[in-house]
Amino acid sequence: SAREAKRYKELKLLERAGEISNLELQPHFLLQDSFKKNGRTYRKIEYVADFKYIEKGKIIVEDVKGIQTDVFKIKHKLFEKIYPELELKIIT
Repeated sequence: SAREAKRYKELKLLERAGEISNLELQPHFLLQDSFKKNGRTYRKIEYVADFKYIEKGKIIVEDVKGIQTDVFKIKHKLFEKIYPELELKIIT
């Protein structure tokens, strides 16, 4: 999205200025492993954020959203439960 591209440029400037470090694009976070039940295989559930970086010693995960879908809201809750040490910032 255009908003995501704009935010990426902002983050690159912050990284060059030394305000943030270790900028990653599209980091994946496992929310549930794949599993089998009654002969059926269920795929893993992942949350793919837009960015991940370190700011003032803290790992920040960032997602640029126009609207928050129901699926996103569920994944957001799971992410917060599974990864309490990470800070998730939603940029609207």
